[in-house]
Amino acid sequence: MRRHKKPSDEAELDITSFMNLMIILVPVLLISMVFNHITVLELRLPLEDKIKNQDMNVDDLPLEVVVRKSTISVNLGPEPIEQIAALDGKHDYNRLSMVLQKMKKILGRERKDIVILSEPNIDYQVLIKVIDTSKSFPAVLATSVVDAVLFPDVSLGDAPNAKSQQRVSAVMEIN
Repeated sequence: MRRHKKPSDEAELDITSFMNLMIILVPVLLISMVFNHITVLELRLPLEDKIKNQDMNVDDLPLEVVVRKSTISVNLGPEPIEQIAALDGKHDYNRLSMVLQKMKKILGRERKDIVILSEPNIDYQVLIKVIDTSKSFPAVLATSVVDAVLFPDVSLGDAPNAKSQQRVSAVMEIN
């Protein structure tokens, strides 16, 4: 008995459906790249030990913005400058900008650093808005609106406990 081999047909690859997928997928990915713009914020962490160990004058005191759910406080070292209450659960960023502009005039143009301290459960968008407000403000210059620089060197940290901060203020008033 002889066995005969049947002639085999070579199979062809059908990549039509794959090509259709690529034709649709590539433009969609390219278009979505425009909408998915990521911004990187350059931040520095505060050096608390260095600040505590130095004898500081007014120019060396850290300018702090303490962000809480109900208030935003602006402090110059241990001295409170202004406390801005949130209205209807929304923070007043315009008032914060005005206070920081006033502090920029007092501290001088060469002062560029600010420390932003926040409670653990502060919304990310609130924190980003405070950072943006602290860095610059819109100003009119020769009939055009430009971003004027406030405090571009931002450091982040955790806000002190509200009760312990009140105790420190009370102790400072007694002395």
